[in-house]
Amino acid sequence: MRETAEGRCGGVIVETEAYGGPADRASHARAGRTARTAHMFGPPGHAYVYLVYGLHSCFNVVAETDGVAGAVLIRAMRPHLGLDLIRARRGRPGDADDRLAAGPARVCQALAVDRTLDGHDLSLGEALWIEEPADQDREAMPLAGVASGPRIGVAYAGEDWAERPWRFGLRDDPSLSRPMPR
Repeated sequence: MRETAEGRCGGVIVETEAYGGPADRASHARAGRTARTAHMFGPPGHAYVYLVYGLHSCFNVVAETDGVAGAVLIRAMRPHLGLDLIRARRGRPGDADDRLAAGPARVCQALAVDRTLDGHDLSLGEALWIEEPADQDREAMPLAGVASGPRIGVAYAGEDWAERPWRFGLRDDPSLSRPMPR
């Protein structure tokens, strides 16, 4: 969920991707702790926000113990709250609701997440946070369950790291950035 002066918006996280510590060749932590990656090293439950290609923000949730690098990239969200606000932020008036946050950069545009939220405590329930889905959102989740597959866009890390099934998504959800493998 995201709260700004413009209003509240959010949705159901439908796709994530895991990144480990320095041994993970696809992880930003592979170079150790730097000014850019400091928040990825903890504490858990905080945001790690970075720019990809110097242009698009990507939002991760720190998921390791304090001092140990590890985060989960929020790859896609099925928006349901504040759709007009999300549509305006995305500048895509003709896009289907399900596609408005179908990718990590789109999630950040939809929620107005940028580097000012790097290190933000997601457990506070203010500005940016994660909460249990509402009953109607749980009911709308596909019965096909969760699927896993290789991470996206990390071929540079070598086959051993790129092919690990560390991408997770709600199978057949229309808001996935890409379909999950069968």
